[in-house]
Amino acid sequence: MLSNLLFSRNYIFPALLSLLLIFVPENFAIAQSHDPSDRMLVTTATGKHTFTLEIAKTNEERAKGLMFRKSMPQDHGMLFIFHDARPISMWMKNTLISLDMIFVSGEGMVTSIIQHTTPLSEEIITSDQPAQAVIEVNAGVAQKIGLAPGDKIHHPLFPIRP
Repeated sequence: MLSNLLFSRNYIFPALLSLLLIFVPENFAIAQSHDPSDRMLVTTATGKHTFTLEIAKTNEERAKGLMFRKSMPQDHGMLFIFHDARPISMWMKNTLISLDMIFVSGEGMVTSIIQHTTPLSEEIITSDQPAQAVIEVNAGVAQKIGLAPGDKIHHPLFPIRP
């Protein structure tokens, strides 16, 4: 009788699920949730540095950016890609954390960096050189990793293709 209960449809699935939860590592789901395209490698004079990126793909995501966030992990950032190379203008409206803005060519080369932007400012921040992407990271990160114009960004979206 007990074997009939254990192998009936009502009991086998919950039993298997319970066993799975016992033997699957705790961080398995987290490790599996990352798409390889959300990883960025930056090569500077101080070495290679890895970041996890959010990619602003839609106009709505680009418009919102990192607005209203109270914090961001030090190894995270947001990537904005534009259709053509040009001077890019950004602002900090409704952005609560100070950022470093890294302007990048379509080939993945850093063209300029604006460090320690002012939270909540509506001042327009423009790249020194034409760029096709912007990566926003926490203020101070660019200096910490020794990032400079000419350094290389490695990410599946570079080179940018129309």
